[in-house]
Amino acid sequence: MFFVVNRKILFWVTGVICTLAVGALTVWGLHFGIEFTGGTMIEVSYVGDLPDKSVLEERLDQNDLGQYSLRKTGDDGYILRTRDITEDEYQDVKEALTVGGSELIEKRRATVGPVIGEELKNKALVAIATVALLIVMFVAFAFRNIREEGAADDEELREVSSWMYGFIAILVLMHDILVPIGMFAILGYFFGAEVDVLIVMALLTILGYSVNDTIIIFDRIRENLRANKEDGVEEDFAELVGKSLSQTYARSINTSFTTLIVVASLLIFGGSTTMYFALTLTVGVIAGTYSSVALAAPLLVVAQHRKDKKFEEKE
Repeated sequence: MFFVVNRKILFWVTGVICTLAVGALTVWGLHFGIEFTGGTMIEVSYVGDLPDKSVLEERLDQNDLGQYSLRKTGDDGYILRTRDITEDEYQDVKEALTVGGSELIEKRRATVGPVIGEELKNKALVAIATVALLIVMFVAFAFRNIREEGAADDEELREVSSWMYGFIAILVLMHDILVPIGMFAILGYFFGAEVDVLIVMALLTILGYSVNDTIIIFDRIRENLRANKEDGVEEDFAELVGKSLSQTYARSINTSFTTLIVVASLLIFGGSTTMYFALTLTVGVIAGTYSSVALAAPLLVVAQHRKDKKFEEKE
């Protein structure tokens, strides 16, 4: 019952977190990778001693590349992301990256045009929006009989509709997406973190993970409503939701903990290439677990109370 009784405090905490995330996005925005903005990516490795990053950046700054990103990859190389450069500029970049007696090996070079980058950005947004829409439809369909299962025939209209379950699921998912995106706005401003295709994949993964946890709780609420109807038991909806949450705590915590072990391992041992991908998943899993128990179920109670109030006013 803790999350149900203290739902107003939890809503305030959530509001502060979301406000900070929106503020960071508004003030600093997101730094998109070349997959979305267009540009050139060069991955190199070194045979011998690995040059210091600060030395390479000092040499690259002399080439008028504008804003660029230089990140270490593995133990012997770097990935450089910059604007679209000409062949002459590319040769100057290679010369700048060649330091001391270490042999430079070019492992990969890719160029993405601005038109393709904008198309990828639009497709990424469409993919996220489509997943969200499908989730609403699925939840509404899965819980289409929730009224009949939870109330007598003359009281069905007082029960929360299946569409409200879907709407609440989307509100929760918006929170779960907003938190890591806000984190990226902060990381982008202070550390130059970029949103690339891997981050979009992480966000889609978070959507699937979070809604799964939310549906588990919703399904337990439905089962308890059905059991009460079969046994002829009248129970306050808030108490029923609190009981349903207590019955799913262990499952949510255990699932999230085991998931975090895997993601944390990727974050620690995966290297710089997958660091932000793993960090996004870590923050998303934590946000998804929190929102499922602290937002989704309490919001159902709020929706039910508003339904009761409207029903009483009509009487």
